Amino acid sequence: MKPVPPLAGLSVLAPHYEALLCDVWGVVHDGRRAHPGAVDALQRFREAVGPVVLITNSPRPAAEIARDLDALGVPANAFDALVSSGDVTQALIRARAGQPLHWVGPERDRPLFEGLDVTFGPAEEAGALIVTGLQTDDQTPADYAEPLSRWRALGLPMICANPDIVVEQGDRLVYCGGALGEAYRALGGEVLMAGKPYPPIYERARELIDEAAGRAVPTASILGVGDSVRTDLTGAAAIGIDIVFVVSALHADELGEGEARARAVAGLVAPTGASVPGFASRLRW
Repeated sequence: MKPVPPLAGLSVLAPHYEALLCDVWGVVHDGRRAHPGAVDALQRFREAVGPVVLITNSPRPAAEIARDLDALGVPANAFDALVSSGDVTQALIRARAGQPLHWVGPERDRPLFEGLDVTFGPAEEAGALIVTGLQTDDQTPADYAEPLSRWRALGLPMICANPDIVVEQGDRLVYCGGALGEAYRALGGEVLMAGKPYPPIYERARELIDEAAGRAVPTASILGVGDSVRTDLTGAAAIGIDIVFVVSALHADELGEGEARARAVAGLVAPTGASVPGFASRLRW
């Protein structure tokens, strides 16, 4: 098992890369406020090295997320572009134009559907499910046991707009659409996802990196940053980029301190096949 060293700061690695592909929720902010050190790191990378593209499994369009980031304390000069699971999920919805969908998710996700030819209806009349999240932040997948079984009996495919299982929100973790997606898949249901760690979102991210750089940036010259083994590390391994593993929230309970922490991080990284040049409690320059 290859050891993963602790990372003093992004500045240690920055000279070896040309672009940064950075996760958002849990790395740049916690759902309530920005992590100042992370914002500073993104700004400094842009100034000293090259483009920064943010990549998120949020089910809303990038323009909506950018406005939220500004309100959370992440200014526009911290990144060049942003791609969301919502952006690429819209293509899956367009493919079902004219077909009624049964939507599960909070009202705040409605912007995902703006400009799309989509109608909503009960599950019994729908051609597919669209899951953007649980309807409230206090719910768990257990609250959906009966609907999940009913949807499976109807044979409905599920379009999951947010593959994340949980995200950091202040000092707690809340369930995301991916938790319902995994539960539905366990029942034998068909689940379609376009966000991390699946190819469509990374294909769009690569396009945005090249556009920001004004040239084709080699894969080996892109550094990722993320806090999820399942989405960020697995996705980075699939496209062949190095990634810094931020271990502050999602996997904190699995890690100890000192040498024990380094061994635990290596144990989490190894099954993904990801190339991780370092781990850090928080992203900082």
